[in-house]
Amino acid sequence: MAELVVAFDVPTGREALAVAARLPGLTWAKLGSMLYVREGPALVREFQARGVRVFLDLKWHDIPSVVAGAVTAARDLGAAMATVHCLGGRAMLAAAAAAAGELALVGVTVLTSHDADGFAQVVGRGVPDLSFEAERLARVALQAGLRGVVASGHELALLRAALGPDPWIVVPGVRGPGEPPGDQARSVAPDDAVRSGATHLVVGRPITLAKDPEAVYRRLLETL
Repeated sequence: MAELVVAFDVPTGREALAVAARLPGLTWAKLGSMLYVREGPALVREFQARGVRVFLDLKWHDIPSVVAGAVTAARDLGAAMATVHCLGGRAMLAAAAAAAGELALVGVTVLTSHDADGFAQVVGRGVPDLSFEAERLARVALQAGLRGVVASGHELALLRAALGPDPWIVVPGVRGPGEPPGDQARSVAPDDAVRSGATHLVVGRPITLAKDPEAVYRRLLETL
């Protein structure tokens, strides 16, 4: 069964904790760059004190020693999951994996905000199919020792078939019928993501910006 991760991409820790208090049985909280830069480790510890596992989504992409140091710090902080960027290369990914210990490290393949043209500009060549790019990067991540990858629902079925049943596949950009995609170029419905083999579904604004966050949260849990 897939697990639901709530992305607290909100301006302040106070707002994040207020929304969290309205979500009964919350098990995972994703903290990204905006909130972590503002609130720091104290917010991680506050979620942990409430029995919530923290997914620290900072997408590290730097030289191997710097990324390994950041991973070590996240591990010592008690984060349950964290991200590195697969475009950092095999040496960086291997250094990160060696430092991870019990921390589940997942590699970001292709951002859900990218379409094929946008990603082609990043890598400097034609990209006819983002699915194959995601698979290529995912294989590098797993060979380096990561626990899994982050990918959009559009690549999910191909990745699950290619990688087998064991790796985690964390899927952001989850949107229900009629929900605005925001800046997600490749979104996916929650039931489609579950059927295609996602292990973790990351949902942020559809919950945190809802008039009734608990109702949306409960509907998603029923889907899972």
